Amino acid sequence: MVRWGRALADAQTKPADPLAGLIDIPLPQEVSLWPQTWPLRIAIVLAAVLAVWAIWRFVHRYRANRYRREALSELDRMCQTPEAVPDRLAAQLSLLVRRTALGAFPRETVAPLTGTAWLAFLDRSYGGDEFSRGAGRWLVSAPYQRTAPGRDELNALRGLVRRWIRGHHV
Repeated sequence: MVRWGRALADAQTKPADPLAGLIDIPLPQEVSLWPQTWPLRIAIVLAAVLAVWAIWRFVHRYRANRYRREALSELDRMCQTPEAVPDRLAAQLSLLVRRTALGAFPRETVAPLTGTAWLAFLDRSYGGDEFSRGAGRWLVSAPYQRTAPGRDELNALRGLVRRWIRGHHV
């Protein structure tokens, strides 16, 4: 009887492990993140090459157009200063266009141009005739005239210079 009591006491203190008789389920192999087919691998490589090329092109264009951003910011500063006297502003605009052209085009092409040849060059690079027949004529004559251009002519010149800086072809 002692033995029977001891076995009963052991059974009550040590519960049987219900998972001891189970067999592990085999897990499937891990799914690879690498594409399984060659055409998909080639497409991924081409997409990566295209992304690198697009980033390089963006950075190259951004750096190449730095002179435009600087010229536009200088134009904004010129037009916002309270001491922007109309006769001086026309001369400053002429100087700004010349410096911008020197930054964009070869110096040998731009530096010797004066008068109507300068205006014809600006027309060719912009794709119009606003410099030789419109408000752009003030770029050549304003620095040397005694009378300043009118407010409307100056605004037209300012707009033309802004459009030329943004849209000239190199």
